[in-house]
Amino acid sequence: MDLTLTAILLGIVEGLTEFLPVSSTGHLILATQIFGYDSEIWATFNVVIQLGAILAVIAHFWRTFWAVGMGLLELNPTSIRFVRNVVVAFMPSAVLGLLLNDWIESLLGSPSVVAWALIVGGIAILAIEKVAKPGPLTGVAELPLSKCVGVGFAQCLAMVPGTSRSGATIMGALAMGIERRTAAEFSFFLAVPTMVGATFLSVVKHREELMAGTGPVGWSEIAIGFVVSFVVALVVIKAFMAFVSRSGFSPFAWYRLAAGVLALFLLGRA
Repeated sequence: MDLTLTAILLGIVEGLTEFLPVSSTGHLILATQIFGYDSEIWATFNVVIQLGAILAVIAHFWRTFWAVGMGLLELNPTSIRFVRNVVVAFMPSAVLGLLLNDWIESLLGSPSVVAWALIVGGIAILAIEKVAKPGPLTGVAELPLSKCVGVGFAQCLAMVPGTSRSGATIMGALAMGIERRTAAEFSFFLAVPTMVGATFLSVVKHREELMAGTGPVGWSEIAIGFVVSFVVALVVIKAFMAFVSRSGFSPFAWYRLAAGVLALFLLGRA
């Protein structure tokens, strides 16, 4: 398949799945395997285009980021607590990501791990949805530090591809009594430093190949995937917030179970 068309298709997959609790990385890995792409060739592309989806978060919540930025200049306590909570939740995955980077990259080439993680994650979502007792609606700045630490460690589970970063953080938040909408927003905000850090590590590791343009997938394909993922994610974020406030997360659990079983079937026939 043409590289440009492949970049567009993978950009759509990334934008659709980055903020849904279904694992964007897992879907990208499965797409490269099932449709015959070389997962190693597209590995850096898959990481870098996530920045397009992250830019969609900034665009959607620009008023919040602007208010926090202005508040920091004025030493506003609410803005300081907002940044503190996001940074504290980011730290566990930052430390473990650096320590386990090679192990994590080795898993990125294992579609069977993705399939089983989709299934296990689907079961976990159904269980948490059933027993969790969300607290009152509150802002990210008002969350206690202990719950932010807990969400940060929950995010570490997403180092296993197929687990879903948003799924791990949102379900971790729900399990600790954080209200659905706040849990989703916290997951969005936490995605910004997390995915920027992951992209930076990937680019540094593969910088010689990218700068030299020696690989089959270069900056032009990355740019196309970036733009496509941004546009699609911008649409998905707004729809997702409205959907979970109304219907919860169980539909995503059933999707994960179906996708995981289907992936195992297709991989078994490949």
